[in-house]
Amino acid sequence: MAFLEHTVGIALRPDIEWKAIRSEKHSFKQVFLNHVPFLALIPCVSFFIGITQVGWVFGSGDAVKLTVQSAAQLCIVTYFALLAAVFVFSEFINWMSRTFGVRESAERRRYNGTALAVYVTTPIFLMGVFGLYPNLWLNVSVLGIAGAYAIYLIYDGLPILMNISRDQGFMFASSIVIVGFVMMMMMLVSSVILWNIGLGPVYID
Repeated sequence: MAFLEHTVGIALRPDIEWKAIRSEKHSFKQVFLNHVPFLALIPCVSFFIGITQVGWVFGSGDAVKLTVQSAAQLCIVTYFALLAAVFVFSEFINWMSRTFGVRESAERRRYNGTALAVYVTTPIFLMGVFGLYPNLWLNVSVLGIAGAYAIYLIYDGLPILMNISRDQGFMFASSIVIVGFVMMMMMLVSSVILWNIGLGPVYID
């Protein structure tokens, strides 16, 4: 329940909610394990249902479906890739925090970095429910909106969580956004590599 309250609170009263998240006494493991494994299921399960039961819709053409085995394989790989991505993202925030003048214990920095990574990626995970209807333009539009909101959350929440000035927070947040884009490109490249070694989609004729 606390996670849902924080998620809604960040949308309605971000400054107050970021302070509430900062004041909590959880470990980084609790924040990560209590949230990310469940959030990552949303896009994976939604797209599994969408690409096997509804099918990809490209423009005005016919829907294209994947076999259940192929869809399951792709969704499982994607699930673990999402877990790894959020973990690496949070560790990068923790590593960079010392460079930008965060004067707190290592444990506290790690909690703050993990909390930030979890809550800013939550909108992207939640919008994964649109995978139930895998229309290219719909999904790209929704992902773009969720991504833009996630970037806003980074700039808004980081100075509060890390207890640093807005100027320091802006530079720190900009570094994080760049890393986020690099990670996204790496995931796309990895997908191409996996397709080339035989893990690509198998369509129903």
